[in-house]
Amino acid sequence: ELKIEHPFPLISLKFEFLCDITQKGYEKKRAKLLAPYIIQEPGPSSATAPSNASSSSSSSRHRRTRRPHRSGGTRDERYRSDIHTEAVQAALAKHKEEKMALPMPTKRRSTYVQSPIDNCTPPDSSSSSDDEGGVSGESGEQQQSPDSWMNSSIHGSSTSSSSASSTMSHGESRPPQAPQEEHVFSSRAPVEPEWCACLCIYMCVCLSVSPPHLPGPGPGLGVPVSSRVSTKIQQLLNTLKRPKRPPLSEFFMDDQEEIVEVPRPDPNTPKPEGRQIIPVKGEPLGVVSNWPPALQAALTRWGATQGKSPALTALDITGKPLYTLTYGKLWSRSVKLAYTLLNKLGTKNEQILKPGDRVALVYPNSDPGMFWVAFYGCLLAEVIPVPIEVPLSRKDAGSSQIGFLLGSCGVSLALTSEICLKGLPKTPTGEILQFKGWPRLKWVITDSKYLTKPSKDWQPHIPTANTDTAYIEYKASKEGTVMGVAVSKVAMLTHCQALTQACNYCEGETLVNVLDFKKDMGLWHGVLTSVMNRIHTISVPYAVMKACPLSWVQRVHIHKARIALVKCRDLHWAMMAHREQRDISLASLRMLIVADGANPWSVSSCDAFLNVFQAHGLKPEVICPCATSPEAMTVAIRRFPGAPLPARAILSMTGLSHGVIRVNTEDKNSALTVQDVGHVMPGALMCIVKPDGPPMLCKTDEIGEIVVNSRAGGTMYYGLSGVTKNTFEVIPVNASGAPIGEIPFVRSGLLGFVGPGSLIFVVGKNEGLLTVSGRRHNADDLVATALAVEPVKTVYRGRIAVFSVTVFYDERIVIVAEQRPDASEEDSFQWMSRVLQAIDSIHQVGLYCLALVPANTLPKTPLGGIHISETKQLFLEGSLHPCNILMCPHTCVTNMPKPRQKQPGVFGVGPASIMVGNLVAGKRIAQAAGRDLGMIEDQDLFLTEALQWRAQTDPDHVLYVLLNAKGVAVCTATCVQLHKRAEKIAAALMERSGINTGENVVLLYPPGIDLIAAFYGCLYAGCIPVTVRPPHPQNLSATLPTVRMIIDVSKAACILTTQVLMKILRSKEAAASVNIKTWPIIIDTGTKIHRHFPLRFYYSESMIAYLDFSVSTTGMLTGVKISHAAVSALCRSIKLQCELYSSRQIAICLDPYCGLGFVLWCLASVYSGHQSILIPPLELESSLSLWLSTLSQYRIRDTFCSYSVMELCTKGLGGQTEILKVHTHTHTHTQSVPHILICQHTHQCRGVSTRGLNLSCVRSCVVVAEERPRLALTQSFSKLFKDLGLSSRAVSTAFGSRVNLAICLQGTTGPDPSTVFVDMKSLRHDRVRLVERGAPQSLPLMESGTILPGVRVIIVNPETRGPLGDSHLGEIWVNSPHTATGYYTIYGEESLQADHFNTKLSFGDPQTLWARTGYLGFIKRTELTDSSGDRHDALFVVGSLDETLELRGLRYHPIDIETSVCRAHRSIGESAVFTWTNLLVVVSELCGSEQDALDLVPLITNVVLEEHHLIVGVVVIVDPGVIPINSRGEKQRMHLRDSFLADQLDPIYVAYNM
Repeated sequence: ELKIEHPFPLISLKFEFLCDITQKGYEKKRAKLLAPYIIQEPGPSSATAPSNASSSSSSSRHRRTRRPHRSGGTRDERYRSDIHTEAVQAALAKHKEEKMALPMPTKRRSTYVQSPIDNCTPPDSSSSSDDEGGVSGESGEQQQSPDSWMNSSIHGSSTSSSSASSTMSHGESRPPQAPQEEHVFSSRAPVEPEWCACLCIYMCVCLSVSPPHLPGPGPGLGVPVSSRVSTKIQQLLNTLKRPKRPPLSEFFMDDQEEIVEVPRPDPNTPKPEGRQIIPVKGEPLGVVSNWPPALQAALTRWGATQGKSPALTALDITGKPLYTLTYGKLWSRSVKLAYTLLNKLGTKNEQILKPGDRVALVYPNSDPGMFWVAFYGCLLAEVIPVPIEVPLSRKDAGSSQIGFLLGSCGVSLALTSEICLKGLPKTPTGEILQFKGWPRLKWVITDSKYLTKPSKDWQPHIPTANTDTAYIEYKASKEGTVMGVAVSKVAMLTHCQALTQACNYCEGETLVNVLDFKKDMGLWHGVLTSVMNRIHTISVPYAVMKACPLSWVQRVHIHKARIALVKCRDLHWAMMAHREQRDISLASLRMLIVADGANPWSVSSCDAFLNVFQAHGLKPEVICPCATSPEAMTVAIRRFPGAPLPARAILSMTGLSHGVIRVNTEDKNSALTVQDVGHVMPGALMCIVKPDGPPMLCKTDEIGEIVVNSRAGGTMYYGLSGVTKNTFEVIPVNASGAPIGEIPFVRSGLLGFVGPGSLIFVVGKNEGLLTVSGRRHNADDLVATALAVEPVKTVYRGRIAVFSVTVFYDERIVIVAEQRPDASEEDSFQWMSRVLQAIDSIHQVGLYCLALVPANTLPKTPLGGIHISETKQLFLEGSLHPCNILMCPHTCVTNMPKPRQKQPGVFGVGPASIMVGNLVAGKRIAQAAGRDLGMIEDQDLFLTEALQWRAQTDPDHVLYVLLNAKGVAVCTATCVQLHKRAEKIAAALMERSGINTGENVVLLYPPGIDLIAAFYGCLYAGCIPVTVRPPHPQNLSATLPTVRMIIDVSKAACILTTQVLMKILRSKEAAASVNIKTWPIIIDTGTKIHRHFPLRFYYSESMIAYLDFSVSTTGMLTGVKISHAAVSALCRSIKLQCELYSSRQIAICLDPYCGLGFVLWCLASVYSGHQSILIPPLELESSLSLWLSTLSQYRIRDTFCSYSVMELCTKGLGGQTEILKVHTHTHTHTQSVPHILICQHTHQCRGVSTRGLNLSCVRSCVVVAEERPRLALTQSFSKLFKDLGLSSRAVSTAFGSRVNLAICLQGTTGPDPSTVFVDMKSLRHDRVRLVERGAPQSLPLMESGTILPGVRVIIVNPETRGPLGDSHLGEIWVNSPHTATGYYTIYGEESLQADHFNTKLSFGDPQTLWARTGYLGFIKRTELTDSSGDRHDALFVVGSLDETLELRGLRYHPIDIETSVCRAHRSIGESAVFTWTNLLVVVSELCGSEQDALDLVPLITNVVLEEHHLIVGVVVIVDPGVIPINSRGEKQRMHLRDSFLADQLDPIYVAYNM
């Protein structure tokens, strides 16, 4: 090893001469590098495995292998470096002592059974991630390759414990479910941000493994549920604890707070310290007398004077010469083609091709001769060839990008061979398929028999080389866009001259070309420069290399070739097979040009190849790496003799990531060895500029982009002038920003620096650059590290793609690898977790996502490599279909906003100060009221009195009409009929049960008039009715316990029901769920009542009318007491708001068991006298259009429904509006009662017409709910049914809560509900800031209907209980005569009673008694006026206080996160979120195929991070219908949470993103 003094200051690079590296020296150096990291243990321990494995691997380099074939898991040898592999293993050994008990994800056994290898694409078309692929094996899946290429895997303890944490199968017994909380509004403790996510480790559970003993939750961490899920979460929390952030003193007050936390600059970050670089000049380009004036002139000369001299030899599939094309043949065929193109394609009068037109060249790699003729034929005809790959199918990766290239170049004609044309995909009619994104092409066959010999007087026009475009070479950008680099005639000629001078080409030499002859080095050396110098080129196609990897070496030996053009891949393949033939000599080679020698990972391949073939005559100085790019063409090449010996630089990867050159002296693990690529090309000028921003010159110790000024380079991106300017016309500037001259430079896309002796070093490419948190990482470096981690077991043929995606204001690194078909889940999980550790140790960067896909499924480039941009696109679309995925957002998302720290109460501002502050600031206190209730009748009646009065005054007036699924009125009730049925039920109560007045009676009925009659019967008998939803006959186990619980909690004395339900309650099936022997007395009200019961009970205002039981969205069962006075006030309020009177009809499609639905179904008609058409929502499942048809046929003006009903209609009928609109029936209904009764017969014959719907009659359609209005659903409904005449103003919402069943209800006289857009960031801080529609982070909210008469609301701070201003989000408190009296509980919790029903403000108006709704909202004064002429105050409900998630000190509403999640992928049907141990859990229903399941994990993580600045802890993918929804269409998130923790969901996949 030699130390060379660096001429530039502050840089001392270690260089070593190539010839000095011997086997012994190599061993010595490796031992020295690894010494500090090898853990010395007595005896044969696994800790020394890295050393032993690698030493055996290095010493066995010459070991004979039985077969030359490669195993399916062999590494991509572009990236093979023994020293790097050992560094990776040593870094992993550091982690050995850390026992990582990481939970594996749950995966259904049925999901992702790996396809057998037979079903994969044949190995012929597959290869590694190189752009032409790595090693492929045709027959040797089960065979092992030589030890030297496979490092023994280390079984680290980091994964041994992971298998032990395998989870129990779904068939095992479940742990007990979490006990339900008994209070209604639980105050959640603030969630600490540090647990939001730690590290995501996934692995599928093998259901055959018996469940091991799992450690219980640690003390003090508060995990009350004993289940496999919570234990796994706890296990991770215990394993991956992180230090807590220091508390912040400041409080977020500013509306425009910075979203992203800007990391403070690290004082230890290395910075460039050298002087500014001076441009480097290449040697002058000499002038040789016999150089031709144009490349075509050279062909003319050799065709005439050296006609029999061989130009090209093509090989067949076995590697034997197929044909040799002489210079005479090449010339004559090219002239024939040029003549045909210009004169014989169109008619005599019409010339299809003119000089300067662009034509596509479509030839396979196995036919170089046809390509040569086509290329030179185009040059002679002065048309511009655009060589492209042969399209294989319409679904080719990147096909549309090639179409973009052809379109931007204006190509309309394609040249191809007859054989190739026959192989192109065809339509059934035999025409060539129209490829995706391609312009329409005419195809021309260029085989000799189809060409016309030109007349003797016709000669091609060969002008002196000028700036006209000669040919266009395609180039794919980092984003996947394919652009055409135009090369002028003079640039093409100058480049050939520069290569001739640099490589010292001589006339008549032999060159072996293994590269693609259509572009890059294969074209420049093997097609252009070779013709200029009359070189004999032997072209070795890719297919031959796959069949016989040694073929190129054999060709060099047989033809005594002087030059060979190869890639590192070819060096490796030759080494693998070299034992097959001993008598080969490479002594004739004077240049072995390594096309991808600029890749830092080429060093090992070059060294190893020299080591093996030095014995076969290969000289060390022959190996010539070079640096090229499509734009700048050849940038530099190493050449001999006369040049200094090759140099090496051992650089610190940490320094490289900061863009500076630092010799690696400390951490040998993170070192990168790079070799020089020689000197600048003759006649060129080069400098290094910053890759980002203005092209500022770099300092001498700084990494930058190489820019070149030369006549031998590309001139533009054809047809793309905007992009051209930034690449081909760059003027470098100095530190002060002044241009260094007027000469334009071309950006090469290569990153590197200039070393001692003006040697050029390349460390990466711009297209492989990943900039994460200001540090630059090279994709190839990460691939090399990943491949150094036990690749044989897991990765299929070394196929790994690395790219970055932008998530939350920074780039995030994603690694996707193909998994071997025989790789076990254990191997995959072990590999993924070790890759994480290795990349973290060596590159100091966190991975965002690591995915394994089945073998042969990643999109391929034409030569079998991985199509990176297409892979990235599939990842972002959610179409990658991984079989294993691992997400680690916490390790790499370091720019999260600071968590909000609430000030302690001692220093907090009191409610009085806030109120005064609001007044001073000119903000009004957020309060509003409905209009005055007044007195409607002279004497207000209770419900029982109202029914009796109606039965006497208007006995035949029909109050109720019940419809079935066919729209038939199966039951009606007039005033007198309802009154008499109620009397009979009261008699039955007194006769059969002997219950006392004031006792509770459960009403168990399906939706209908029986329920209404039973309700009034109870009132007549002086009992308190409790309406309960009947159990579902097909799902008794789930629904009957709720019925039992309500009966027990309400202490019901008896049950009124139907005969069918009575049988169900006493059935054997019911006995399996509940104790049927302890039911109260059950009375079937359908039997005849003998005794008449004339007496009626009389009530006072304060007496309880009925109990209203409901399960809240948080899973709490609460019953509230509604007094007779409250019922009368509520009915009066609704009557006034909706203008209800006897001649009106309303249609109700609601569940009649609780809340406003019950009031409208059972109470309102009796009080107001209007007719109610009752439609049980269950009937819509068998007749979707029932509700809408009823509205149309009965000409209904006012209707009430639930969100479930609206969603059913929107999804089921939204696409059928045209069908529903036509064929209008003339039969209509009047609103008078007799007609409805007469028409029943007609209905029974016909049912409801589902055609000819006309909804123009509907004036108000009110959605009854206890939640934030679902704006998207109501807008969709309005838009979809607008064609049926539905007014855009008709749809509105109501709002009620447990404490007050109806607070808002859109009436007939109030202004239309208004919509506002609020800033979501402010909302998380409990502030309301209105923004414009379409503003980023804006949330649309719709007013929840007009506040009812007699109702007052105020917005209150739930903590301080002080009134808030209208720019704050707070709890909605209500004061009204129809507020419930209190909770009905068996425990009688007085504190809750007082807290929720009789609360006073802490400041402002301390006298009024308010009820707390438990919902957050705000009030905004609008520009609209209400019926009294005052400005209208709108109430906006944001969400339930009890359901809000407090994460990172901010308040989140589940619905907002769920809305984002549902937008993430087309296969997500519904989703729900909740928190558990301070982790955010997202449950998503999968509507598509199960292979989409793992695609959803990164997309869900991305969208929540982007839109809500939260890291998802657990992602659960389940079947449709798993998320429980109550009768009002509201998600039961807490029930879902309990089911998840009790492991009762049977999820498709559970991923732990921690």
